[in-house]
Amino acid sequence: MLRMRKRIAVVALALAGASVVAPPADAGQGQGKVMAYFADWDVYARGYHVKDIETSGSAAKLTHINYAFGNVTGGGCAVGDPWADHDMPYDAATSVSGQADSTEPGALHGSFNQIRELKKLHPKLKVLWSFGGWTWSAGFTEAAKNPAAFAESCYNLVNDPRWAGVFDGIDVDWEYPNACGNTCDTSGPKAFTELVKALRAKFGRQLVTAAITADGSAGGKIDATEYGAASRYLDWYNVMTYDYFVAGASPNGPTAPHSPLRAYPGLPSAGFYADAAVQKLRRQGVPSAKMLLGLGFYGRGWDGVTQKQPGGTATGPAPGTYEAGVEDYKVLKTKCPANGKIAGTAYAKCGSQWWSYDTPETASAKAGYAKSQGLGGVFAWELSGDTANAELLRAVARRC
Repeated sequence: MLRMRKRIAVVALALAGASVVAPPADAGQGQGKVMAYFADWDVYARGYHVKDIETSGSAAKLTHINYAFGNVTGGGCAVGDPWADHDMPYDAATSVSGQADSTEPGALHGSFNQIRELKKLHPKLKVLWSFGGWTWSAGFTEAAKNPAAFAESCYNLVNDPRWAGVFDGIDVDWEYPNACGNTCDTSGPKAFTELVKALRAKFGRQLVTAAITADGSAGGKIDATEYGAASRYLDWYNVMTYDYFVAGASPNGPTAPHSPLRAYPGLPSAGFYADAAVQKLRRQGVPSAKMLLGLGFYGRGWDGVTQKQPGGTATGPAPGTYEAGVEDYKVLKTKCPANGKIAGTAYAKCGSQWWSYDTPETASAKAGYAKSQGLGGVFAWELSGDTANAELLRAVARRC
């Protein structure tokens, strides 16, 4: 997922010796969840703070927020950015409450305190601390060697008295168990199940979720791990149905939408679309209501493109504000307005650049798809990419 991108045969669920606290009776069941990630680094160059979740109107539409990311290191969980997370003081103008942070010794600061204030305004809002992500997933290989110790470490950190009441559970973003992401893992297909089983046993009735691959190809990343068996111990999965096709991996093209909902003629890789992942996970035994469909609040783009339709050649990634080939929706909507649609998402050709991204129209349609499939809802990476009045999130929430 941007700086740390975020980046299965029917299984028998009667696992021998499964002595574990089950999720709440309604955990992962039903529809209507609207979750989005808040990235700790947003408070720097992007200038996006927890207060913006409130002033944009997003907080009133969200059911859950995932705070990204905590680190996975030494077999346990660790704070990702102490300054942004719990040390940076907020003045009255930038705080959710309209009051400056306390200067008393030991007072909580940073985004954690701002989230605490946000939850006072929205008592039903649940917040999970997400660990791993593209950059820090390498730590899961060590963690999987002693799941109980990992769970103990994470529980103690998430429920640290210094930020009591901020978090309602944990999200695991392992990219990818028994497969390759930024690094490769060879822990085996059962490692993920054992890890989340230990988390469930320790966290009890607190929320335990996981962000997972959406690789629907035959023999791909979904097939490398027992996601069906593991779903027994999780409230739900955040299925990362985006970043299928990016200029970083294929700088010369072909251009293709990074978050196709369905297949289309000319799709560069079989199974690289959202519906393929949903159906494969369902066949592997994951309940529909335990899947949230992923949306990107950003676009992926190529430069040196002459063809408007997908499938064109390119000379490399299009320039982006923070990263080549990536740009926020709030920028693209005016910089390169969508002028085409394919496979349930939008694309745009402007000058020599070609971008794909979701608009309010296609985001709403994807939320409608999630509802029609009986999925648990939708989630987005990540809040700072939306407009100041939360165009995308509002469009999604209306359909959930």
